[in-house]
Amino acid sequence: MNRPQPIEKMVEIIKKLPGVGPKMAERLSYHILEMSQGEVDRLLDSIQKARQTMKNCSVCYNLSEHDPCPVCSDSAKERDILCVVETPQDLIAVSRVKEYKGLYFVLGGALSPLDAVGPNDIRVEKLIKRLKSDTISEVIIATDTDSKGEITAVYLAEIIKKLNIKVTRLGYGLPVGGDIEYADEVTISRAISGRQEM
Repeated sequence: MNRPQPIEKMVEIIKKLPGVGPKMAERLSYHILEMSQGEVDRLLDSIQKARQTMKNCSVCYNLSEHDPCPVCSDSAKERDILCVVETPQDLIAVSRVKEYKGLYFVLGGALSPLDAVGPNDIRVEKLIKRLKSDTISEVIIATDTDSKGEITAVYLAEIIKKLNIKVTRLGYGLPVGGDIEYADEVTISRAISGRQEM
């Protein structure tokens, strides 16, 4: 027996979310249908409010309700160190580590020649512009350790070194092929402490 059309539409939409396969999308769809109307209304309202109020910070491109975001506005941050990450989720993961007290820049993705994602498809030019206008002495490249993250790290290192800025990469602690957003605080802390110059 086929699923009713309204449920089929829900499943198709939900399985477009990252990490959600067909079975999980089906489970979530049926779970949402079993929720009370009040819970569904709160879910829909929270999604709409987040879509309406969240925007990219004009300095680091993190998602925030304010521009500049609280991280960029924090006067206690070390203003000469910049950690470059792929996504806002990666920024949150790194910010949990007490050892890092610098600023951030969110690329909005990683280079992927096979997927036709080049430097113009992520914020490489905006990063270079920021590095030229700010007094940054070190850039920590904190892209994922998969092939896309490594390609991005090498590409950025070559460009940034030409600006006479020290470039480091997160050190040991992160598994090869792993995503930073799923790493625990101790792992990220060790990776920051063991970063190496590129």
